Amino acid sequence: MRWLTLALLVLIASLQYPLWIGKGSWLRVWDLSRQIDNQVEVNNGLKARNDGMDAEVRDLKQGFAAIEERARSELGMVKQDEVFYQVMDGGTSAQNAAPVLVPKVPVAPTAKLPAAATKTLAVTPVGAMGNHKP
Repeated sequence: MRWLTLALLVLIASLQYPLWIGKGSWLRVWDLSRQIDNQVEVNNGLKARNDGMDAEVRDLKQGFAAIEERARSELGMVKQDEVFYQVMDGGTSAQNAAPVLVPKVPVAPTAKLPAAATKTLAVTPVGAMGNHKP
């Protein structure tokens, strides 16, 4: 009877070994599950980045506003009828000043205004334009 108990104990241990320690063990399954969760998080971040790029590509293909904004901010371009003014505060240097674009919009001259003041200027900031001259 003692040998039978010992034989059954050895049989149960040999059957449990692959379940806990072997190639397809619970520890391996737990580790793979943790790796899958980490990869899902990475994939979600990459999917969000790809969705943003996809929206930007669609915007660039369909509208001119995005192309114009890129040309202004990244390439420092100005429209044909615009004058580039760089407005500087009293305490800032020329490198830190925010450049602006001002479209030329003529208005009807009046008798009270001198000839140099016959234009209405609407100032719109466009971001860093680099070291471009007007």
